[in-house]
Amino acid sequence: MSQDDILQSTKSVIQGLDALKNEHGKMLENVVDSMTNSSTMDSNKLEEKAGLLRKSMDMIDLGIGEAQVMMQLGNHLQNLEAEKQKLRTQVKRLCQENAWLRDELASTQKKLHECEQSNAAYSVELEHLKFLKDVKQYDTNDNTSSPMNPSSLSNISSSQTTDLVNDLFPNDDDIDMEQQDMSNGMNPSRRFDSYADLMSPSQSANGLCASTMGYEIPARLKTLHNLVIQYASQGRYEVAVPLCRQALEDLEKTSGHQHPDVATMLNILALVYRDQSKFKEAGALLNDALAIREKTLGPDHPAVAATLNNLAVLYGKRNKFKEAEALCKRALDIREKCLGQIHPDVAKQLNNLALLCQNQGKYEEVESYYRRAIEIYTKTLGIDDPNVAKTKNNLASAYLKQQKYKEAEQIYKDVLTRAQEKESLNKISIVSQQQQQQQQQTQETQKSQQSKGGNYDAQGGWYKTILTDQPTVTTTLKNLSLLYRRQGKYEAAEILESCASKAKKDPQAILQALNIVKQTTQQQQQVSSLIS
Repeated sequence: MSQDDILQSTKSVIQGLDALKNEHGKMLENVVDSMTNSSTMDSNKLEEKAGLLRKSMDMIDLGIGEAQVMMQLGNHLQNLEAEKQKLRTQVKRLCQENAWLRDELASTQKKLHECEQSNAAYSVELEHLKFLKDVKQYDTNDNTSSPMNPSSLSNISSSQTTDLVNDLFPNDDDIDMEQQDMSNGMNPSRRFDSYADLMSPSQSANGLCASTMGYEIPARLKTLHNLVIQYASQGRYEVAVPLCRQALEDLEKTSGHQHPDVATMLNILALVYRDQSKFKEAGALLNDALAIREKTLGPDHPAVAATLNNLAVLYGKRNKFKEAEALCKRALDIREKCLGQIHPDVAKQLNNLALLCQNQGKYEEVESYYRRAIEIYTKTLGIDDPNVAKTKNNLASAYLKQQKYKEAEQIYKDVLTRAQEKESLNKISIVSQQQQQQQQQTQETQKSQQSKGGNYDAQGGWYKTILTDQPTVTTTLKNLSLLYRRQGKYEAAEILESCASKAKKDPQAILQALNIVKQTTQQQQQVSSLIS
């Protein structure tokens, strides 16, 4: 029976009970009237009947009361149902508003990204104008100066644009190559600057692969990627993970599961899990992303290489170096096909591969990979690029593990010597640009600096080099101090360690350390000449 049928039946029961109550009332009145005119015996029977009638009337009143309660409950249920329908309508309206707000948020994020790009472009243009103003002022003061080549300005513009792309979507395919803790060969610290290898920026910047293969990462995913990095670097995984999951769900609804954007989002979420040491979940997501990218973009797309590299990093963290090496080699083959044999991204992949081989004790391959990476960096970026020094440090670390102290020491000293030569070149360049009428004044300034403790050769130029290459020089000093300690040169090792630890607060400490290295080198040369 429905609710309406029950209420209708209850009303009929109430009407019947009212009629029955009226009949009993009339019967009771007749019995009472008869009692006044009857004899004593009949009076007793009539009283008994009257008692039964009263009892029946009480029962009828009780039934009527219960029926009325049921009627009230029915009315209450109807009110609740109406309220429920009203709430459902409100929920539906809120869902529609929520969908509208999501669309507005996506549109706002797109506009924000466009504004950021415009702002970055304006900043670059402003820097160019300031630079041109300085050049013009310099030409006015010194007619012997050569004018600025317009082609060089375009090169500067293109390089700064590439830097902006790198800042927006940073290079991320580095396994931690610093190796500051040489005792175990691995640096356990987290690094969010190498957070998500989705597609190398240089590939999308130079147009060699991304434009020809028909896929470019959408701006909204780059923005989301930056937001996830920010939350993850703060340890706010309770925000980063739901944000990734919601974005992934929306992408699957709009584009389907087999879409490159879904693979990109799977990469981002997998690397959040990897940072939380949830390797099983991260591995499942990366394998899914790899399958999607291979199916939609082809097996030789740079995005496939990026996912392979992420899997290699994951296996490396789980000490599955053999499986990681195979993935890393395949990623290297793809990058070589797409970018050529000599490209900085190929060198970075070689660094990763060398580290994986080093953990397996394959030192011949390690040396080959590192030397090839150094050659690529030197040809493409120049001998003074920080990546050259970092890779040389990694090669020296491999020698240190093999107890080849002489080779390792020579590499460390080569890095520090090159840093000193770079400073000398900077000094010569600065001196050549000084005006003839200011030379005397500059010499007097240098003399005053000498009286305060140190000359220009020892301090002035070095401060600029130190500020530029301080992390590389500091790391090299720490590694060299470890080498001296293993060779029993404890005094020199302790001094170098102390200087390296003070380098951030006192750049003069690096100068002291370099002098110690120079003295040690001279002593070794003197000993070698005496022996010969």
